[in-house]
Amino acid sequence: MTIKLNGQTHTLHSAITITELLSSLGLAEKPVVVELNQNAILPRLFAETFIHPNDQIEIVILAAGG
Repeated sequence: MTIKLNGQTHTLHSAITITELLSSLGLAEKPVVVELNQNAILPRLFAETFIHPNDQIEIVILAAGG
C-alpha cells in the first residue's frame, strides 16, 4: 500500500500501526509529533492507530538545544 510520508510517496508492505511505522523508521525512541490526515495523534494512541492506503502522515522530530 502507498501512503504520503512527510510529502513523499512511501510504500508499506502491510497494514501497520503508527508505533510500527516509527520503529521501522528508527524513530521509536525519539520524541515526535505525528499528524495523520491533518489530525494530531496522541502518543498514547500510536499503538492502536492503524495506517491505511493513501493516508497522509507528517512526522516531526522534537529537538532541544541551546
